[in-house]
Amino acid sequence: MPTYAVTGATGPFGRHAVEELLRRGTAPGDVVALVRDPARAADLAARGVVVREADYDRPETLEPALDGVDALLFVSGSAVGQRERQHGAVVEAARAAGVARVAYTSVLRADSTDLPVAPEHVATERLLAASGIPATLLRNGWYTENYAGLLGQAEATGSVSSATRGARVSPATRADLAAAAVSALLDEGTTGRTFELGGPAFTMDELAAAFSQVLGREVVHHDLTPAELGAALTGAGLDEGTAGFLVAVDVAAAGGALEVSTADLEELLGRPATPLADALRAARA
Repeated sequence: MPTYAVTGATGPFGRHAVEELLRRGTAPGDVVALVRDPARAADLAARGVVVREADYDRPETLEPALDGVDALLFVSGSAVGQRERQHGAVVEAARAAGVARVAYTSVLRADSTDLPVAPEHVATERLLAASGIPATLLRNGWYTENYAGLLGQAEATGSVSSATRGARVSPATRADLAAAAVSALLDEGTTGRTFELGGPAFTMDELAAAFSQVLGREVVHHDLTPAELGAALTGAGLDEGTAGFLVAVDVAAAGGALEVSTADLEELLGRPATPLADALRAARA
């Protein structure tokens, strides 16, 4: 049987992916959980999953961790500004270890978007192409959880703000995107394909209406200019860099950067993507 490895296996995305592999009947001994801290994966090891140390910032750990791996779900790192270097180490280790296939979690329209995270993903896609390893590109939209994280603010204040100018966004839950990634990992027929992955689209006004439904109180959306949003974010205590990043995401979203059809996601899932209201109720629970 093939051996499947998942990087960042104790992170919120990687954990979902490992669980999905097991749920689909992959033998635990054929699943390799690649983690920075093996102690955090003790529960997986107890279930028979192979746990190996693999730290993007310690390249010497990567090739041994990938020994004997047939297909790798390469979950992108979270250290913005460091990912090209980190990801390059993973790609080189996968090539040296003889990994046969890689599925990489990129970002929507990585090669044409204005999203500020895109350049590092484009660089990684190019590194994979240059490596010669057959690859599947999983270009993920924003996580629904990014928006569900506003539930507390919405409940406390009755409002949410953005600079999206009425544009639609197509986030999907981590669980859906991880399940789609596992489908791609298990199916050799996806090799060489690029999937643009997003869930049901909504505007921020529609998000506020969904918040109202879930919270049982009125929530309104305020559409701000980028400057107004930046001032509001720094006024709420965010540093300039984080506020600037979030404003840049909204500006890109206003141009359509986060809207995409559900077709690719639902092809990989084999079912409809999770509706927004269901995801919000689960987050609130």
